[in-house]
Amino acid sequence: MPSFWENLRFAGDREFDDLHGYQGLDMVAYVSHPAPSEGVSWPAVIVIQEAFGVNDHVQKFFHREHPNPKLGYTPEDFDLAINRYMAALRDDELVQDVNATISFIQKEYQRTVGQKVGIVGYCVGGRITYLAATSCPGLDAAVAYYPGRVMVPFGDDNPAPIDLTGNIKIPLMGNFGDQDANPTPDDVTAIEARLDAAGVSYDFKMYAGAGHGFNCDDRDSYDAAASEDAWARTLGFFDQHLKS
Repeated sequence: MPSFWENLRFAGDREFDDLHGYQGLDMVAYVSHPAPSEGVSWPAVIVIQEAFGVNDHVQKFFHREHPNPKLGYTPEDFDLAINRYMAALRDDELVQDVNATISFIQKEYQRTVGQKVGIVGYCVGGRITYLAATSCPGLDAAVAYYPGRVMVPFGDDNPAPIDLTGNIKIPLMGNFGDQDANPTPDDVTAIEARLDAAGVSYDFKMYAGAGHGFNCDDRDSYDAAASEDAWARTLGFFDQHLKS
């Protein structure tokens, strides 16, 4: 499919001589769409990556930490991803970023204006997906893969995503591994209890023998059977909720 980088401009003063990601600069988004021969108008899906940035795996948020990082999966990359980039995330800023992306999709990008919008995320991106489902109007469906730290806020003045569960008004899918330490199976049970109490429509599946990151074929934790099944579930879920 044709793919390219697109700048999503935020309001605010722009300091071109100081390229640090913050309000006033562009958020760079990786865009991929069907070839023109396949149509001119499509629903959109926002993809929120792991803590390792929009790397080759994600192409086959971190714009505030300019330029966008592209990390691998070495121990050094894990340390940098978790202790620098993920540690700098704030939920209020993440909501702003997702809302800016939704606005671009619904109002500016010609192929998706007026179409439905879904969101899917992996690892910390799964957590951001859960947060977006609670806080970002304009979404029609959400799929979270092994979303860790849903019970923990990013930023001292923000509530944890799980405490916003009652705000979710869209269908939610979750894909988890029973060998995962974050979220653990007990964490998933706690999330389900909050979703049940709020009356949210959701579809969670736990994969036996799968651990964290089971969808990523560049990681040692890759589980082909779980990944293929979760991908089929994800496509079917978006077909159901975005195409109708």
